[in-house]
Amino acid sequence: MTDQELQRLVETISERDFGKPFRHQAVFNARLKTTGGRYHLKDHHIDINPKMLTEFGESTLEGIIKHELCHYHLHLAGYSGQHRTKAFQQLLKSVGGLRYAPRLATQSKRKPKRILIYQCEQCGQRFVRQRRVDTTKFVCSRCVVGYCCCRFVRHRKK
Repeated sequence: MTDQELQRLVETISERDFGKPFRHQAVFNARLKTTGGRYHLKDHHIDINPKMLTEFGESTLEGIIKHELCHYHLHLAGYSGQHRTKAFQQLLKSVGGLRYAPRLATQSKRKPKRILIYQCEQCGQRFVRQRRVDTTKFVCSRCVVGYCCCRFVRHRKK
């Protein structure tokens, strides 16, 4: 599907389901990674994630377009188009739009957390951290030695 076909689809959905014309631009934006679409308040154009069409099909794409058109029409009518408002939720339900975009396959794989373990050479106290600690600046809080006595033991992935 091209940007021109997307534009025509958005215009027809707007006329059919909302009874109002869509007079701005709708384009595919491949830089969207975690969301199905985005409505821009300043210039009123709509960005759609092209992966929603390729991975989930046209019915999901229509649901996302309806969601973004809810933001669009409420904002132009002078109402708040935020997700938490009753007006948005009622309009979205009445037109049958999607509340959430489905999770993409590339989204589900998270990097495991890196956990660093430091151990005091004097008392043996262990410190578990997610961020690196500069052992030249920080000392053990248990034995409060005036010089650095902690050393890096190992890191593991959780």
